[in-house]
Amino acid sequence: MFTVKAKVNSSYRTHYPHPLKLKSGDQVKIEKRKCEWKGWVWCEGKDGNTGWIPENYLQIKGNNGKLLLDYDATELTVQRGEELKIIKEESGWFWCKNQKGDYGWIPKEKLRLR
Repeated sequence: MFTVKAKVNSSYRTHYPHPLKLKSGDQVKIEKRKCEWKGWVWCEGKDGNTGWIPENYLQIKGNNGKLLLDYDATELTVQRGEELKIIKEESGWFWCKNQKGDYGWIPKEKLRLR
């Protein structure tokens, strides 16, 4: 894990108001869907909630997956010029913390490293 400062170069609004929040060991169903970011798979949790999960967070057997790590699919809505701290990178996305203390995913191309 690392922390790097970044500035938002293009605003971004979350597409998923009810993100997946899963624990290591949780089971999901996997659905084949096209994704513009390589390394992500569409999944459904046992509560029926759906979303994208990094493929390397899963042990996959057919259309089923088991979480290898805790995972939170929350995305941050950000405005151009906002400053963030990048916590980690995953398959074209950054897990960030904003100045209000909220955490979430942002597409890599929306940020400029400082």
